[in-house]
Amino acid sequence: MQDNFFIVDVFAEHPYSGNPLAVILDDGTRDSATMQKIAAEMNFSETVFVSPEADASGRHNMRIFTPVRELDFAGHPILGTASVLRDHVSRDSAEDIILGLRVGAVPVRFETSDGSEVAWFEAPPMSLGAQATVQEFAHALNLEPEDINSDAPCQIVAAGTSAVMVPIVSNHALFNASLDLAKYQHLTNRGFPPLVYLFTRETLDPNNDLCVRFFFEANGVREDPATGNGAAFLGYYLLHHSIFQSHNIFLRIEQGHKLGRPSLILLNAYVENSAPHVHIGGQVQPVASGRLI
Repeated sequence: MQDNFFIVDVFAEHPYSGNPLAVILDDGTRDSATMQKIAAEMNFSETVFVSPEADASGRHNMRIFTPVRELDFAGHPILGTASVLRDHVSRDSAEDIILGLRVGAVPVRFETSDGSEVAWFEAPPMSLGAQATVQEFAHALNLEPEDINSDAPCQIVAAGTSAVMVPIVSNHALFNASLDLAKYQHLTNRGFPPLVYLFTRETLDPNNDLCVRFFFEANGVREDPATGNGAAFLGYYLLHHSIFQSHNIFLRIEQGHKLGRPSLILLNAYVENSAPHVHIGGQVQPVASGRLI
């Protein structure tokens, strides 16, 4: 192929919004150390290396790297990678793309809604982990305890990787929050990952249902403009704690406004045959392509 890498914006209603992603078509000759160096060079929240050839089971195997580590599961890399493969490799708009991650096979489907194409994936099985007090997270996030909604817990959700769900009472508190790694250290020592997903029902756009921010550690604290795995974790958490008092929820989640990259994540979570299912959707916008030298 003439191009061997592509940059796309995921969970973006137009280019230069959402979460940017580098997708590199990988011929299998790069080792892990080289992949990590390339991801650090790209310096996006994630960079993907994916095989353009499907294996015998139909999967395009992919690996996901932040600038400092490899991840087992992340949401916007799934949708962005599937879109690149569909547009530049398979070129069949009717077929699903099946991706092979460390957490297993993840199919991605495409559908048209209101004239726009939306890509969807179903999250892998998830589990709930430890909880911490409102006071502990308020301290680590430079908030007051009353800024955190005590009606639901501050709790880890995991699927290969993990993050902590933290319910916030208002947009004012949400936009004043910041993750202090030094203050967070005692939570890290207890197994809480330095990946924190904050959400509130108070939105900027009245058409949306939740406003969120996501902080993570990568050579210091970074903020994600759109977080697919965080939204998946949130869906599982909302179902388990009956936050919306329903076993079938569809939510529009806004993110990225603090960074000047407004994003829209779609979440559909439901219970079927006593099992939770969480689907995450969003638009993918092509931005650039080129070759690695």
